[in-house]
Amino acid sequence: MTHSSTLMTLKRLEEILGCFSGLTIGLVGDLFLDRYLEVDTKLSETSIETGLEAYQVSRVNNQPGALGTVMNNLAALGIGRMLPVTVIGEDGHGYDLLKSLQHLPVDTRYVTKSPVRLTPTYTKPIREMVGGNLEELNRFDVRTRASLDPTVSHLVSSHLERLFQETDGIIVLDQINETNWGVINEGVRNTLGQLCKMHPEKLVFVDSRKHLHEFSCGVLKGNEVELRATGNEKWCLEDGMQRIHEITGRPVYCTRGEDGILVSTSHSETVHVPGFGVAGPVDIVGAGDSATSGIVASLLVGADAIEAAIVGNLVASVTVQKIGITGTATPDELVARYQEVIP
Repeated sequence: MTHSSTLMTLKRLEEILGCFSGLTIGLVGDLFLDRYLEVDTKLSETSIETGLEAYQVSRVNNQPGALGTVMNNLAALGIGRMLPVTVIGEDGHGYDLLKSLQHLPVDTRYVTKSPVRLTPTYTKPIREMVGGNLEELNRFDVRTRASLDPTVSHLVSSHLERLFQETDGIIVLDQINETNWGVINEGVRNTLGQLCKMHPEKLVFVDSRKHLHEFSCGVLKGNEVELRATGNEKWCLEDGMQRIHEITGRPVYCTRGEDGILVSTSHSETVHVPGFGVAGPVDIVGAGDSATSGIVASLLVGADAIEAAIVGNLVASVTVQKIGITGTATPDELVARYQEVIP
């Protein structure tokens, strides 16, 4: 493994960031609704029916999650247009989810509503404790624990074909742990493989929690645990990344938190791109999605694999400092962060 000592100049960073607004990015995968219920403990009542404390919700905050987290990050970076391919339910959660996308540059024509699916929803009650600290209570998860209907799955594959014609590049986000329960099932993966062969020039960036080993095309990205799970346990991480590169012929990215990103760019070389140090408390939730957004946007405007990793690290270093929220980073924040770290 080699270590990258390349310092991107401020001028080069600004060149890359300045091109983001002209991009159209397609996304395919699982779109969730993150619903935050703010409980006011001063208003608590006792339920007549059960005698239990009835929490009183003073505010509801709906945010797009999973694929939506990536879209939030891309929007903050200034991406011009996004086209998600996904499946939600014909329900109230789906209505709220689509409404939460309205402030983003998102075209929802390829969002399929299924009457037999539940819109994936994480409901997160939060209450204020003594001293002003917030406590997150037990989460309520809503999602359909079954495979897509074959007709809906075929529609997803059809929409994916259109993304190859209508976008500059595509992000594939596979969030569901169970095999074939999410949008990215075996049929969609097969379609993706065929389309990659037909359009080798198209950037396809794949991020999968549990199924990276099922993908044989595209730029694959995972954290250390996810990438180690793709191969022989006797392999070192770098060997595993290089074997994936041999299969896909594309760079492979491994995010490693504050340690930065590993990039496999050839059959024999893996490069370590150091992270940007962050002082004070951090919140790493969503940091991987932040890195994905920076990497993909940079690759699409002509950055090389190492430059893209530098931007990905920079984006993540900004978002982890935003405590208690799934943070995003704007181009101005990235420039300010660069100037802070590299005077």
